[in-house]
Amino acid sequence: MTAALMTALAGFITGVISTLGYGGIALLMAIESACVPLPSEIIMPFSGYLVSTGRFSLLMVATVGAIGCNIGSTLAYLVGAYGGRPLVDRWGRYVLLSPADLDRAERYFARYGSVTVFVGRLLPVVRTFISLPAGIARMPFARFQIYTFLGSWPWCFALAYVGLKLGEAWNRSPALRRAMHALDGVVLIALLAGAIWYGRHLWKGRGT
Repeated sequence: MTAALMTALAGFITGVISTLGYGGIALLMAIESACVPLPSEIIMPFSGYLVSTGRFSLLMVATVGAIGCNIGSTLAYLVGAYGGRPLVDRWGRYVLLSPADLDRAERYFARYGSVTVFVGRLLPVVRTFISLPAGIARMPFARFQIYTFLGSWPWCFALAYVGLKLGEAWNRSPALRRAMHALDGVVLIALLAGAIWYGRHLWKGRGT
């Protein structure tokens, strides 16, 4: 079941990016940052893979990914600022946002303050939901935007870089191609993302 879901999700993500290019990266990262658990661990490595083919630039991939994070995070911030916790509790389940997810993000924000928006963008799970408590707390909007971009860019760059290196290894190594002859580069990256997805859920379960 999990494998089928990951395959379908990877197919959707790779299709959007292949069709829309940089705009697809920004769109998907905006969805991910608007509290919809669309894994950036697939979005950005696949984008990095396309860097290895010459279609994209690594710096542009990281930058448009971070811009998408700001767009989606702004939507989540506004929901928190104008709807508050009751709105999230009522409607969050429709975007797979559980009370435990928001509780975790709120604990980070209460403990560390505004800098949590920067640090939280570098943490699996927390990064998806941290904008809501920032909005609920009415964090200064300009500071929120700056911290969101500065925290998102390294995350996007690192994941895209992993995809780039995997793509280069795939293109360079006949042995790797023979060993994985049933897979193309896209599916290989999706399998890596699946391992990261599993790891983040183990981490999530440990934190509850």
